[in-house]
Amino acid sequence: MIEPTAKLSVSRQAIVSGISRGSVYYKPRPVSHADLNLLHRIDKLHMEFPFAGSRMLQGLLVQEGVKLGRLHLATLMKRMGIEALCRRPHTSKPAPGHKICPYLLRKLPVTRLNQVWAMDITCIPMARGFIYRLYCTNRAGFIL
Repeated sequence: MIEPTAKLSVSRQAIVSGISRGSVYYKPRPVSHADLNLLHRIDKLHMEFPFAGSRMLQGLLVQEGVKLGRLHLATLMKRMGIEALCRRPHTSKPAPGHKICPYLLRKLPVTRLNQVWAMDITCIPMARGFIYRLYCTNRAGFIL
């Protein structure tokens, strides 16, 4: 893309291409041997504990005698493209364009037992597949 032997200067070619001039001269450094060993160990730990984030992985590595900062560990995890499997914030916000259903029980007076029931299904990831937990309750608060 950038030709050092062209008539235009390298900085002018960078401007025309729409890229930063500093990125033209950047030469990526190879990963050190110590970091490669660390990447392999992080990968094994992540396979064993997929729910562990950088803080928990750092604790596991410290128990093994590896001294490593959490931010360096987070950088290595980002480079490998791994992250902890856990719930993310704002998961109950509707996607744009999705219809919001009205709450049908707002003005309904609950006067007798077993008049209104609610149900929820929770998916719990396990090592081999998932467990589904069914939660049923009536308006009086009895749980099945």
